Amino acid sequence: MLGIGRNAAVRRMNRQMQSFVHPTRLIPMGFAILIAIGTVLLMLPISGAHGHSVGWLNALFMATSAVCVTGLAVIDTGTAFSVFGQVVIMVLIQIGGLGFMTFGILFAVLLGKQIGLKQRLLIQQATNAVSTQGLVKLSLNIFSIAFVLESVAMITLALHWTPELGWKKAWYYGAFYAISSFNNAGFALKPDSLSEHVGDPIVNTVVITLFVIGGLGFIVVTDILRKRRWHKFSLNTKLVLVSSLIATVFGFMFVMIVEWNNPATLAPLSLGDKIWAALFQGVMPRSAGYNTVDIGGLMAATQFVFIMLMFIGAASGSTGGGIKINTFAILLLCLYSVVRGRSEIHAFRRKISFDTAFRALAIIMISLGIVVVLTIMLTITEQGSSATFLEVFYEAVSAFGTVGSSMGLTPHLSPEGKIVVVITMYIGRLGPLALAFALARNNKPTKYSYPEEKVLIG
Repeated sequence: MLGIGRNAAVRRMNRQMQSFVHPTRLIPMGFAILIAIGTVLLMLPISGAHGHSVGWLNALFMATSAVCVTGLAVIDTGTAFSVFGQVVIMVLIQIGGLGFMTFGILFAVLLGKQIGLKQRLLIQQATNAVSTQGLVKLSLNIFSIAFVLESVAMITLALHWTPELGWKKAWYYGAFYAISSFNNAGFALKPDSLSEHVGDPIVNTVVITLFVIGGLGFIVVTDILRKRRWHKFSLNTKLVLVSSLIATVFGFMFVMIVEWNNPATLAPLSLGDKIWAALFQGVMPRSAGYNTVDIGGLMAATQFVFIMLMFIGAASGSTGGGIKINTFAILLLCLYSVVRGRSEIHAFRRKISFDTAFRALAIIMISLGIVVVLTIMLTITEQGSSATFLEVFYEAVSAFGTVGSSMGLTPHLSPEGKIVVVITMYIGRLGPLALAFALARNNKPTKYSYPEEKVLIG
């Protein structure tokens, strides 16, 4: 009897442990642990530029920004940190961008370990995959794509910068910007980001290509490389490509038109530089975080449009943030069907379930609520500063969307404001992703139905 009771207790403990390490809990825990390790490393004196610690709060902020691939910085990355500290940030960006679970899968494959169901569920959540089939191959594809693109970008940038910086510094800069760009982190080694390269076609082309591909998502990139024909692409791939193209063209044209005569941004530039600057800034809000003109000098209308684009973000399963452009596209398709009086949601001759539309609406509304609450909190913490509401709102959405763009408020945040932004970046990196996974799992059929009754709307 004693043995039976002991076995029952062991089984109960195992069930509790399995519940505790459920993917919806383990992913946030893993990111939190990674942030903690990064904080300890960055606050060491060896990480400081002059052998002095940057302080625990600054280290926590920078570690969170790197792991969450945001790019917001309370201190200048290039001058406040030593090479060791900058390398720590690069490693945190790479792990945070590709996902620590994909690194675990890579090591498991290299060691010949078998990948179980629990590990597949973790990869499914980390990559936003539809099912658990083919996830190990997807993880390996993620590393292959990242390695090839980052290597090509590093070599291109290094060769381009060698005459100016020398070969050693040029290769280091090339590696840093390749990793930061592909993972949509937006960390830069100079205070003005990439402003000195505003009209440089090589730098612009390489950086834009990296964060656009990184923002498409690994599932989409893999689908494109495997099928190579538009009619063979999945509905998700088609939605991402079309929506991303529309967002890019809209952002580019809006910046060109509104900022053309703005003396603080495009007006002083030549025609060629204006085109490059407009294209770079037009694509940036999707999650890149870099800038080649002063974001604080943009027109208020442009800044507000950037806020909307940052909230939408990149594609699901990508290195970018936001509510995801797939989610926003489904909402627009749903609205179109309602306006046209259709009973079904269609796109590219495929039907989208109402369950998917409901989840998209839930993600958008909950994310909007989170942004509103965190904006209010940040407004309270920064009430003693000269920051305007638009600057605070821009900062909150940038942190939530893990974009890293700022109108200049980040270096002047109060200690309380830094904590709020840290929480915002963490929620923004995990919130919509974890929420979508949880909503997809909690799809329980109801055992009964209530009578239907009309409700007035509009």
